[in-house]
Amino acid sequence: MIANSSPAHFTAEEYLEWELQQDVRYEYIEGEVVAMTGGTIPHNDVALNVYRALYPHVRSRGCRTNVADVKVQVTPTVYFYADLVISCDERDCNAIKLIRYPKLIVEVLSPSTEADDRGRKFSYYRSLETLQEYVLIDSEQMNVECFRRGEGKLWLYTPYTTGEIISWESIEYSCAIEQIYEDVQLTLQLTQEIENIDLPN
Repeated sequence: MIANSSPAHFTAEEYLEWELQQDVRYEYIEGEVVAMTGGTIPHNDVALNVYRALYPHVRSRGCRTNVADVKVQVTPTVYFYADLVISCDERDCNAIKLIRYPKLIVEVLSPSTEADDRGRKFSYYRSLETLQEYVLIDSEQMNVECFRRGEGKLWLYTPYTTGEIISWESIEYSCAIEQIYEDVQLTLQLTQEIENIDLPN
């Protein structure tokens, strides 16, 4: 979830101190402060389903899972809020303010955030040496995209859709895509179904 840029420019240290006193969350990109918006109910439902699916599995492996309100320090001058982040690095075990060594990051897409999640955010996330997998989940239709670190600068792309099994290779876990979308109202898919209904003459 992303929103409106603030005209204020801070150093990273000023941002971290200032944000603690704010009522809403702000990301920080090399001096630019960006306010976060609230997401839709489907966005929230998808994120919760992902958390419920992955948490028991990674907890048993000594990893931690955090959602929404936890900052990821990408560089000393870039801080993002991911929809879900998993770290299996012992340096993050007792983290209180920041996650620095994520293994898996999940962003739930919405029309207002998709371009940034695919573009600028992914560009920065790729610089994280511990990151093995970046997952984009559509909140309007059943569509999941996984980007996995390959050799060198190569990232491997695997899309998933209705009826398929998602493989979360970085944490050695698989689940049906339908589990991620359980009880989620998919607005785009519903609209398409309505448009395809044959009305009586």
